[in-house]
Amino acid sequence: MTSTDHHAPRRPPIRMCARCQRLTQTPVLVHEHHGATGPGFNVYACQDCAPHYPPPADDLDVLR
Repeated sequence: MTSTDHHAPRRPPIRMCARCQRLTQTPVLVHEHHGATGPGFNVYACQDCAPHYPPPADDLDVLR
């Protein structure tokens, strides 16, 4: 990379907390929702609300 290479500045990740519905620049992934017939989605929480969610479950625990 040379000094003449210019890149646009990266935007910080901004997500809405699933619990308090406030926007946060420090999102915590609290759940991954898998879709059976399409793409899934991620559920995020803010730093204050994240401890109120249970730890993520391992999908393979169902098979045990």
